[in-house]
Formats: sequence, C-alpha cells, structure tokens
Amino acid sequence: MFPLQFLYNFFYIAVVTDFEEKKKKVVQYDTSTYKRGDLLEVPRTLFTHFGIYLGNNRVAHLIPDILPVLTTDEKAIEKMVTNNRLILGVIAKKASVRVDSLEDFAYGAEILVNHMDKVCSRSPFEGEEVARRAEKLLGSVVYSLLWYNCEHYVMYCRYGTSMSFQTYQFCKVVRKIVCSKTSSLLSFLLCLFIMFYMGSVSIFGILPTLITPFTLWMAS
Repeated sequence: MFPLQFLYNFFYIAVVTDFEEKKKKVVQYDTSTYKRGDLLEVPRTLFTHFGIYLGNNRVAHLIPDILPVLTTDEKAIEKMVTNNRLILGVIAKKASVRVDSLEDFAYGAEILVNHMDKVCSRSPFEGEEVARRAEKLLGSVVYSLLWYNCEHYVMYCRYGTSMSFQTYQFCKVVRKIVCSKTSSLLSFLLCLFIMFYMGSVSIFGILPTLITPFTLWMAS
C-alpha cells in the first residue's frame, strides 16, 4: 500500500506546488446562482476539490492543514490555507473541515454545481439537510488521500455514503499497471535476479520467486 500512497502523494503535491506558482485569478462569483446544500466542484489539473455551499458566500470543505497541529491561535488558523500548510497537512495526514468564502474555496477556478447528482446512484438529501450535515462535521479530522479526502466528506453530506470516485479511478489505473502481464514478467525476472545474486537457491528463495509473479499473472 505504501508505494501507491507515495505515488498519489507525489502527483498531488506536484500539482499543488505548480498551482502555487501561478498568480491567483481575480474572479467574481454570482452567489445568487448557488443554493444552500449545493455540492460544489473545482476541477484542477489532476484532481478535483469539493465543498458544500452553506449560503451567504460560505463554503464548507475538507482541506489538509498542518497549522492546527502547531498552534491554537484561532485568528491564524481562520486565514485561508496556504499551499505550504496544505502540503504539510497531506504529509502529516491532518486536515480541517472549515468554512471559507467562495473566492477562497475556488481560487479563481470554474465551479461545477451538483455534478455528482448525475453520477451517484443515490438521491441527494434536501439542501437544508446537506448543509446541516456539513456544519455538524466542522473541525479537525484525520486526513487520507485514499480513504478520507474532500470528496468522501461531501459525498457523505449530500448522499449519505462516504466514497470517492477520483480515488477509485486512480486505484483502477494503478491496478491495471501493477497487475499487467508485463509487470508479472518483470517481477519474475527481478525475483530470479535477487535469488541468484543473493545465493539463496533454497525453498525460501524459490517460493517467493514463483508465488509473487504467479499471483500477479492470475490477477492480470
């Protein structure tokens, strides 16, 4: 599991770092087009950020943040999460469900509204119930890129199921790569090399050499 999470962390941090170097666009959002309980999506290069609109230009969203671990200064924590805080939060697996303005949430990007209604098999709750659930979960949480991210949060709030389509798609792609016939062959050759290089031509060396590639081959 570690290589998979490391790969995901690498791509996530690479995109965020690149995004930090770009100047923030000044965009005015028409708040009259959003309703309390709407699920908002902000597409990025390799991932999508999610939030729940609470009304009055406020969005509840789960975002990695290291600062609450380092200080109890509420005024400092309330400021918009910088990319340095975000990246360190990802590494430390610390996050907060917080409320920010539409401008701070979207950071100049296009906002999609309730796009998940077309994808999720479950019907959404009423807007007020969605917002109530979002507000109830405000505060510090344990963060995981794969098992509990911003998409898990909004899916629970709006549909009552904690899942992430983008995490599923990522794992699906990785599984295809790892469990391919080419990977099983490379694994077999690598095991043979290690076995003969280390001189461990015994039952303990032969078994991993056969079992690991065979497992990958059967899964391909």
